[in-house]
Amino acid sequence: MRRLWRVGATLVVTGLCTAYILWKIDVGKTVHVLAHARVLWFLAALAIMVASVWPMAWRWQRLLAARGVHDSLPRLVRTYFVGYAAGQVLPTALGGDASRIYETVRRHEGSGGAAAGTVLLERALGGAATLVLAIIGFALAVGRYSVGGYLWVELAFVVATVALGVLLFSTRMRRPLQLVRPLLRALRIERPLRDVYVALHAFRNEVRLLTSMFALTLAVQAVRVLAIWCSGKAVGVDLSPRPYYVMGPLLFLVALVPFTINGLAVRESFFVSFLGALGVSADPAFATGFLYFVVTIALALPGAGILFREAFKPR
Repeated sequence: MRRLWRVGATLVVTGLCTAYILWKIDVGKTVHVLAHARVLWFLAALAIMVASVWPMAWRWQRLLAARGVHDSLPRLVRTYFVGYAAGQVLPTALGGDASRIYETVRRHEGSGGAAAGTVLLERALGGAATLVLAIIGFALAVGRYSVGGYLWVELAFVVATVALGVLLFSTRMRRPLQLVRPLLRALRIERPLRDVYVALHAFRNEVRLLTSMFALTLAVQAVRVLAIWCSGKAVGVDLSPRPYYVMGPLLFLVALVPFTINGLAVRESFFVSFLGALGVSADPAFATGFLYFVVTIALALPGAGILFREAFKPR
């Protein structure tokens, strides 16, 4: 029943977003815009995304080492690319996270808590970096861009991220969290969640490590926003990078919506709506979102190649 509900929700969300897109765009004009996209800008967007994998893999290596799990950087880069490939067929980025945890546990027996904890900590660091970008975007947008509804969503995201940080790292929250243990025990998820929480909470005293990894994450997130800008430039959207720093944090949040595979249709609807509020017509706005989607697909190709090669490799 739960699976049927999820499939139904996926179809409803995807259908509504697709209907919105078809209502806003002219398919013929959109195809024309995509056919005349400037390849160099597309390659620049792809290069930014590919190059960002190495610093993120190094960040994960450092976090794993702090929990006593040691792995090589090339191996973790490989795992990241495989995770991107998994994320194309599993719901949103969560599928890629599950793939990375599985790969790590398979190589390091008994590292389940550390693997899940560090992957979730990476998400927390990414959320904190997105929070900072959201604050910057909020300041840039007030009185300048007519995207009021999105600003309130961004503000709500800021509040939720702060609350999550307090929940994960404050020692005062341990007693309130004890109240939900009977429910978790009944659902048979208390032990894995406890292991993950302990692994995350253990980083509370690693202030220097967390600070340096946060700075790295913020830099990577800021550079990755430029990949969205390059996608827009490729299809003729003549905007400066500034509005994309308003848009970027929200896009990273939209990408985590677990109702569609790889954010299909939801992402493109977001581009049409947000860029439309800035005076960009629906066709190039959709083309920007679609081209950014193509960038993410291209980013997954190395991982798909690795899986294909290993599937047919003699044992």
